[in-house]
Amino acid sequence: MPLDSDSLPHSLGLAVAWAGRPQWRMLATGFERGRDFIAVWNAWRRDPQRPRLLHFVAIATEINARDIEPASPELTELAEALRAQCFGLLPGLHRMVFDDGRVLLTLCIGDLVPMLRVQQFEADAIHLGPQGAQTTGRAETTWDRQTCKAVARCCRRGTTLVAQNAGPRLRTWLAQQGFRFADEAAPLPCPATARNTTDLADAQALLRGWFDPHWQPRRRWEAGQRDPAATGRCAVVGGGLAGASVAASLARRGWQVEVLDAAPRPAAGASGLPAGLLAPQLSADDGPLPRLTRAGVRLTMWLARSLLRDGFDWRDGGVLQLRPPGRPALPRDWPLAGQDWAVAASSEQFGLCGLAPTSAACWHRHGGWIRPARLVQALLAQPGIVWRGDAPVAALERTGGAWELRDAQGRQLATADLVVLAAGFATRELLRSARSNGDPAAKDAELPLTAIRGQVSYGVHRNDATGAGLHPDAANQGPAPAWPPFPVNGHGHLIPELPLDEGPGWLLGATYQRGRTDTRCMAVDDHANLQRLNELAPHLAARLAPDFDADAVRSWAGVRCATPDRLPLVGRSSLPGLWLCTAMGSRGLTLAPLCGELLAAELHAEPLPIEARLARRLDATRFERADHARPFGEREG
Repeated sequence: MPLDSDSLPHSLGLAVAWAGRPQWRMLATGFERGRDFIAVWNAWRRDPQRPRLLHFVAIATEINARDIEPASPELTELAEALRAQCFGLLPGLHRMVFDDGRVLLTLCIGDLVPMLRVQQFEADAIHLGPQGAQTTGRAETTWDRQTCKAVARCCRRGTTLVAQNAGPRLRTWLAQQGFRFADEAAPLPCPATARNTTDLADAQALLRGWFDPHWQPRRRWEAGQRDPAATGRCAVVGGGLAGASVAASLARRGWQVEVLDAAPRPAAGASGLPAGLLAPQLSADDGPLPRLTRAGVRLTMWLARSLLRDGFDWRDGGVLQLRPPGRPALPRDWPLAGQDWAVAASSEQFGLCGLAPTSAACWHRHGGWIRPARLVQALLAQPGIVWRGDAPVAALERTGGAWELRDAQGRQLATADLVVLAAGFATRELLRSARSNGDPAAKDAELPLTAIRGQVSYGVHRNDATGAGLHPDAANQGPAPAWPPFPVNGHGHLIPELPLDEGPGWLLGATYQRGRTDTRCMAVDDHANLQRLNELAPHLAARLAPDFDADAVRSWAGVRCATPDRLPLVGRSSLPGLWLCTAMGSRGLTLAPLCGELLAAELHAEPLPIEARLARRLDATRFERADHARPFGEREG
């Protein structure tokens, strides 16, 4: 029987243990209808001495949002907030965010022991749920030595533990892994919370202890590295989505962050796009990129709901994804949890686009459009962040344990304990400067970034745009509407209903031109965008063609950058105190906030927001390693 809403925090002594701490990391070997998390979250909310950040990691074989329920009526609000985010829980890790980003829940869907073994953090407290058969939201296990060893692997010296309905064998196995125990016969500190004598008996049977082995446990962060609990001054170079995301993630953890950019205003580069599409990637095998993009969409949508105006700065209305004939719309054996993310497109959705139904299309339930510049501005407005425009960083030099940032004339712009390069294609030259002025022993391999120019076309709907065209199968479908009420994605994309200053408008694009850094808009690229739309949805292209013929189309061009494997660079460089978060390619809206959280988690030895093997795919030094070409998953441990 699970502990009630007060017993678990009291049993772990959280009010005393976490007081004044910068972070608190808790691990639970079950989810118990969300009650354990809600209890700790509620205790954190009520405690004026609570830590700045609360991490709660729970492992379960499956979780159904419908089964989440509060232990008492006063916790209904928390239960509803949790239930709203528990969708699409496929096997793997899922990060959910609450209370302005200061409460982070990581749900690990899978078998207990494998999930314990891939954790990359040291817990401050652990709750071992009841043993026995699987129940909803509980990790199925039979406790044995290997399971207890996997639990100990997630501990630091002093980690507290509560084991529920624990027998003598569990105590023995945990003792062999370095745990010491309080008096098993002692009642809970607050036994009055038990609702009846059965609850009280279960509460008194709790096994409580702490990790204190007679040997020296291995630390998760190596000797010589910075203390993961420490904060200080951070300089982020780059005022786009990547830089703003890093700044916001670090500021939430207590850093004083200064964001420097050569432009006078934020989002002056690729993030100045009038609007961008937010949707997960799809592949037949549901590989690394789809899993990364789902995690990114979940986090970006939380930020949008928290910081932006719905219908003006962003809109979550779903996205229709069209794929080439012969390519499956959905992964093979797509489970029920996956259908929370994407399903086969309906005939009604095809009809709204003026298209005949086809099997090579799907409907993204969670997706839409966002104005990137609005999101950048909102992120940079968070407490602890200072914006510095007209500050063109050209050189970095490490002096006395800190970094000095200078312009091309050698003038000092800033000093910082930590520097994060998030400057897109310019990151390559900045890293080269840091290496030439930094540690002579540092590797000097060139950062393999490719500039990618992109141009979008957009305009205001014409007065006659409300007229309907004919559906290709007009005899059966009748007239088609002028514009679908949702974005269409495929070989290029269309945002058909975008609020512009002059009125409702549309946006179409984008071109993808490797090796080009010019941002001059060209008519030939506008017509290339129209041609891509004609291949995607001919009816919609026909509606826009008169605008292009009349030169009534506006354009915007920017330069993105990408790596050879089309994945971002996130994490520490080969120089101390210098980290990277760049190369988002065409997926900045989807991946930048996730990469900001990943960088902060790695810096502070926190629970990661994605699986460790996915995080290694983004490692900033991966192109310097001889094993980079090895297949995905081969290095997992």
